[in-house]
Amino acid sequence: MKVLLLAEANSSHIIKWAGALSDHGIEVGIFSLNGFPGTFYKQKSVPVYTPFTLKEGYEYQKWIYKWKYLLTVSSLKKVIRHFKPDILHAHYASSYGLIGALSGFHPLIISVWGSDIYGFPEILPFGRQIIRYNLHSADKILSTSKAIAAEVKKYTSREVTITHFGVDPLIFKPIQNPGLFTQNELVIGTIKGLENVYGIDILIESFHRLILRNPHLPLRLLIVGGGTLDESLKQKVRSLGIMDQVIFTGKIPHDQVPLYHNMLTVYAALSRSESFGVAALEASACGKPVVVFDVGGLKEVVEDQVSGFVIPFGETDRVVEAFDKLIKDPLLARQLGQNGRERVIRNYNWKDNVTGMLGIYNDITSHKNSL
Repeated sequence: MKVLLLAEANSSHIIKWAGALSDHGIEVGIFSLNGFPGTFYKQKSVPVYTPFTLKEGYEYQKWIYKWKYLLTVSSLKKVIRHFKPDILHAHYASSYGLIGALSGFHPLIISVWGSDIYGFPEILPFGRQIIRYNLHSADKILSTSKAIAAEVKKYTSREVTITHFGVDPLIFKPIQNPGLFTQNELVIGTIKGLENVYGIDILIESFHRLILRNPHLPLRLLIVGGGTLDESLKQKVRSLGIMDQVIFTGKIPHDQVPLYHNMLTVYAALSRSESFGVAALEASACGKPVVVFDVGGLKEVVEDQVSGFVIPFGETDRVVEAFDKLIKDPLLARQLGQNGRERVIRNYNWKDNVTGMLGIYNDITSHKNSL
């Protein structure tokens, strides 16, 4: 079977999908608006077709760049004739969904990821109409969470299939003595981009309040990731006088993420918006209790008072209470972490996610061949 992915080749999600599908015998190609500088795809024998490179650092909100997508349709048609895919699979309902729809190729699968359905329809002129057109053109619509699927229903009455983007519990697992902190230090942390949507400022404020409650405890805050708010968040930490208790790592290699999860006592995701919540699942798989706001997919991947605490958005008093409870009750923290890992293995195992996607591919090609 040959599958052509319409997607950003440098996305960690697409790297993971393409690699897994290739390992399962699928002949995968990627049509991407941006290239990929590494050797991963060459090692997997996955060709990457790049019609042109968009201006580096372009802003999603600057809709003028979206029109460049239209220029790629003829290039995509040439790639389709060359690659001869059995399935065209567009990741994102907006840009790549539009290219796929305009190509006229079937069967077309569209995976909806989050910002493409939450933000895009309101940002661009005719954005809602474009999304409706793309979804109407698809033979199959996939969503990474129930929350996104509910948003998709605003634009189509078609069935939406949930395809979780889970984690590999053989990679994300408890690790003894991962380093950086001593055994007695109590570490609250997050592994997210330093952008407004992920609420790192809320986390810093909550951590500061936790310190005021417990001035004699060895509390630390670990913030892993890079982004546009790096300097402003550091300034916020300085203004609160807690720089000695906060560590900013910047971006880290993806293969080091399990190590950093294991440095934590409690993982926090206080996002203002979240399409799914992969990082929270990664923390759970590493046996860590998780504290999240009840936004988007986070309330799906964390079970309140079973694998962590799900707090109504904005109720920071309850966030601080949850942190306080978990750092003072290691047995509770350990039990919630263990429950979380078991829940990941049961419901969000990456191996099962790949098997499910292969089943979708087989079903849609079987239907095509029976026509």
